[in-house]
Amino acid sequence: MPRRRIGFWYRFAAVLCKPPLVVLLKRDWRGMENIPAEGGFITAVNHNSHIDPFAYAHFQYNTGRVPRFLAKSGLFNKGFIGAAMRGTGQIPVYRESTDALSAFRAAIDAVERGECVAFYPEGTLTRDPDGWPMTGKTGAARVALQTKCPVIPVAQWGANELLPPYAKKPSLLPRKTHRVLAGPPVDLDRFYGREMTPELLKEATEVIMAAVTRQLEQIRGEQAPETPYDPRRERIEQRRRTHTQKREERARGGRPTAREEGLGT
Repeated sequence: MPRRRIGFWYRFAAVLCKPPLVVLLKRDWRGMENIPAEGGFITAVNHNSHIDPFAYAHFQYNTGRVPRFLAKSGLFNKGFIGAAMRGTGQIPVYRESTDALSAFRAAIDAVERGECVAFYPEGTLTRDPDGWPMTGKTGAARVALQTKCPVIPVAQWGANELLPPYAKKPSLLPRKTHRVLAGPPVDLDRFYGREMTPELLKEATEVIMAAVTRQLEQIRGEQAPETPYDPRRERIEQRRRTHTQKREERARGGRPTAREEGLGT
């Protein structure tokens, strides 16, 4: 299937966004040869800065295959922002749908039309203390298994040094380098033709996230933790710690310990 034209809105956005990105970030971009020249595909990208969607879109734009990001459907009805979202071909996600597959229907349709759909499988900025990818949500795997399209793992690093996660002010100097490495398609053949159970989707998602993490290991020259950070597991552990602390406080009658009184070491 032929590629879709970039179009006026995307070129307009590029005119606005590329100059400041070129000024703020040096570029070390590799793996563009792994971006399919034709047909629909998915990119699975790690997320470690509020500005990395713009930096990553710059990389993807320069491949000639512009990314269509997923966004909440409500944004498409908001004046100029909605017009820009529609004009650049971004993908509405209907989270109110009770059918998980229907929630990603627009993404499936886009892939089948020959688009590049960009997924941030983590769903939010990484909360890993060292910036490694977290466990992923199953949306990218769901669309990939439904369409059997290529899934390109993409890792990026550097936008987070310009604007760290949850920071309010950028660190402009010294000038940072945005590093991107796109890998070969993830092998998902063993998942095709099987019932899309939660277990199957979880396993396929783990394979995709492992591929993204391997790309980031190459960029950083470091080894990622053996077990990815899991926000759900961390929330459960935090609740357990809080429950234990309250139980211990009740056991001592609510009286503070010497350490809490500042008397201990």
